[in-house]
Amino acid sequence: MTVFAAEQQFHDAERPLPSHQARLACRAGLAETTAGVAPGFVQGNLAILPEKYAAAFHRFCQLNPKPCPIVGMSDVGNPMIPSLGIDLDIRTDLPRYRVWRDGELAEEPTDILAQWQDDLVAFVIGCSFSFEEALLADDIPIRHIEEKVRVPMYRTNIPCAPAGPFSGPMVVSMRPLKPKDAIRAIQITSRFPSVHGAPVHVGLPESIGIADIAKPDYGDPVPIGSDELPVFWACGVTPQAVIAAAKVPFAITHAPGLMLVTDLKNKHLAVL
Repeated sequence: MTVFAAEQQFHDAERPLPSHQARLACRAGLAETTAGVAPGFVQGNLAILPEKYAAAFHRFCQLNPKPCPIVGMSDVGNPMIPSLGIDLDIRTDLPRYRVWRDGELAEEPTDILAQWQDDLVAFVIGCSFSFEEALLADDIPIRHIEEKVRVPMYRTNIPCAPAGPFSGPMVVSMRPLKPKDAIRAIQITSRFPSVHGAPVHVGLPESIGIADIAKPDYGDPVPIGSDELPVFWACGVTPQAVIAAAKVPFAITHAPGLMLVTDLKNKHLAVL
């Protein structure tokens, strides 16, 4: 199916959702960053593991709710997660995936139909793209959206609490903000704990182990003005660093910045 055909199918559907349209476009082969896509709808990071490792990974997420807030989870072997979306299929509905073997990145396909197994469990983890809607509504600029690139993400020296084979450093996403906007961003994002909540660090990137802010470990660099501070939020790419460190025989994640768009509403995640 072409992207045009997917969009036509969306327009022909009865009372369709923009989030459903985004997933149809992914099924048609669209492989671009989802920042700013389907405003108002929750986006999610993805981690898929064999059932053998699922309980330990679930515990890891419980112990590390800032980087790994779970918003959805599949039954064993079932690629559908009805609670997150109409006919949502975890195998086809992200722009791009990463397949890991023994902790090494093996391939980056646009679907995982060929890689799916009957023992797999999918975890959908909250994404900071969701709170960006609230920041933009308050006129706080988002640099990677302005630049039309992926958000910059960095491995840090902040340790995660271990669980079973899973341990390692927290990954953070960064948005440069003027000091007054940074203060307001802290207030706004504190309302959204299920999509990482308030920042974990402001300024001084070297103090959390980031040697060169111009060279992110994932995503793309963005310019930081002389009157701006780098503001860091816990990031759902953390499981990728942890899965790599654990060297599990097989796992699947999303490609950083290319997320699952769900039918959940961002406004329903606010706690205040």
